[in-house]
Amino acid sequence: MTTVAGTTQKTMGAREWGQLLLLGAIWGGSFFFARIAVAEIQPLVLVLFRVAIAAIALQLYLAVRGPSFRLALPYFGAFFGLALLNNVIPFSLIFLGQTELGAGLASVLNATTPFWTLIVANLMTDDEKLTPSKLAGILLGIAGTAVMIGPSLLDAMGGPLWAKLALIGAAISYAFALMVARRFRALPPPVVATGQLTASTIIMIPVVLLLHGPSGLFSASLPVWAAVLALALMSTAFAYILFFNLVAKAGATNASLVTLIVPASATLLGIAFLGERVDALEMLGMALIGFGLLTIDGRLLAGLRRKKGGTSPQFIHKS
Repeated sequence: MTTVAGTTQKTMGAREWGQLLLLGAIWGGSFFFARIAVAEIQPLVLVLFRVAIAAIALQLYLAVRGPSFRLALPYFGAFFGLALLNNVIPFSLIFLGQTELGAGLASVLNATTPFWTLIVANLMTDDEKLTPSKLAGILLGIAGTAVMIGPSLLDAMGGPLWAKLALIGAAISYAFALMVARRFRALPPPVVATGQLTASTIIMIPVVLLLHGPSGLFSASLPVWAAVLALALMSTAFAYILFFNLVAKAGATNASLVTLIVPASATLLGIAFLGERVDALEMLGMALIGFGLLTIDGRLLAGLRRKKGGTSPQFIHKS
């Protein structure tokens, strides 16, 4: 914890930073699985399979290893609110916006999630107030994401305003979802992840049946089903356990930083496994994102101040 202007603030230690980077790598890798799956499965159907398989897996995990899912029952109604804000609404807005916008611009607009989270948290919480280092770091991260996309971002800037607002709406929905997620901090992260994904499944079943009907839902090939399983088990079930653990331990604003890491993670995985090449703009963008995260962490700036012989009036670290 740190004290900022007399208010206790949530910070991240080495373990939380490690979990954030791991989560960014996992969610960056989800683009590989989704790229394979959408070739044969409709997007909203894929959303249903993703949340449903993850929910079943986590229910089985809780049944075998615990804790009991009965801990979630008093919060069951609230889980539907979390599911709407963290899955159903943003997924739908992202899919809608991407019918007109390229993936590059969509990823930049999605990377504004920490910015909106910082604003919402500043208004709705006492322990996640806006600080200059947080604001500067988030803006650097968004700029780094934009630089990474480079020329493709400029090509996509001409899309319709409603599509851009849809992507921004998704980012704002994620911000409010993080505020709702704070209410579940008394529950173990696996229970929270299971509750959210179970509620998302209950919501998505009638949506998919209404829009697509039951025929042909299970006609995908075996390689596509393998990608769906990877997407559901690794990039959803396990990833959300990490995510809700971060929300509980490091706060909503810090957990939202994962959206800055995902584009860089996807790029690095493409280089490592698909033989893609990194260009100068991508390297510069990743450097900006890294510097932004260091700025948010605060210890780099605090160290520079100590070297100059001064102390910051804003950050007083507790032992």
